[in-house]
Amino acid sequence: MIVYHLKDIQYKAERAITPFHIFDLDREALAAYREPHTKDHFCLLFVKKGRLNLQVEDRRYTVNAPHICVIFPGQLSSKELLSDDFEGKLILFDEVLFCSDILKNELSIYNYNISVKLNHIELPEAETSEIEMLLEQVEKSYQDLTSIKKEQARFYIKIILLKLVEFVHTKWGNSQLSNENAKIYGKFLELLERHYKTERTVGWYAEKLQLSPKKLNEITRKIAGLTSIETIHARIMNEIKQLLLLSNYSHKEIAFELGFNSPAALNKFVRAKLDETPTNLQHQLAQMYKT
Repeated sequence: MIVYHLKDIQYKAERAITPFHIFDLDREALAAYREPHTKDHFCLLFVKKGRLNLQVEDRRYTVNAPHICVIFPGQLSSKELLSDDFEGKLILFDEVLFCSDILKNELSIYNYNISVKLNHIELPEAETSEIEMLLEQVEKSYQDLTSIKKEQARFYIKIILLKLVEFVHTKWGNSQLSNENAKIYGKFLELLERHYKTERTVGWYAEKLQLSPKKLNEITRKIAGLTSIETIHARIMNEIKQLLLLSNYSHKEIAFELGFNSPAALNKFVRAKLDETPTNLQHQLAQMYKT
């Protein structure tokens, strides 16, 4: 089997090895990727014009412009039946850019089945235009890569990926979910996204889904490896981290924004989950994401 390695891809001899590459695609440029193969890196394909058939593992997709496909390391894939007018963009990048640690931790509720959801994405027109503009910024930085522009490009790629993750999380249709339990789990996440600031008991969500709390807990544990209350708390904790990192809110304002009755209650929640105070957590997040 063919295996492609990111370290072997080098388009300009004078350039130091980078954690990502972006380049134009046509039928000829995509020839190397037509046969079944795997990669040790991520691949993001944006189809600008034309169509192709994509196979990832045992799943087949008809990919038309302007669809997006993200293929994960180790996934067996091939591209077939490219149209004569095919044009696209390809970004190859390492795991650091994919924010795997973030998805496993503070964005864990977005991580369910993500390697399948991102294989084929049909974005609305507005979101497509936004992604195209971000890709242009990545390519502009890549063509004249300095240390600063490398960090800028990495930042743009992360924005693209997080936008795609958010889109498939909120728009993943019930028809695409594999069984009844997965459909229930998807509905639970939709409810949670709308009500996590005010409703944080398993019983409330179970009642809305016409289930017993025990049954909902069984489903969430089986599908995502988390109990229902752990899923609820993970969503709240994610929002706390976002507000600590990105907003100018005081801890008191964050507490009331998220439905805590006092800053002390917020402090108790954060300490129980992370054994940290909100202040210490804020400092850690600032250090972690300062680049």
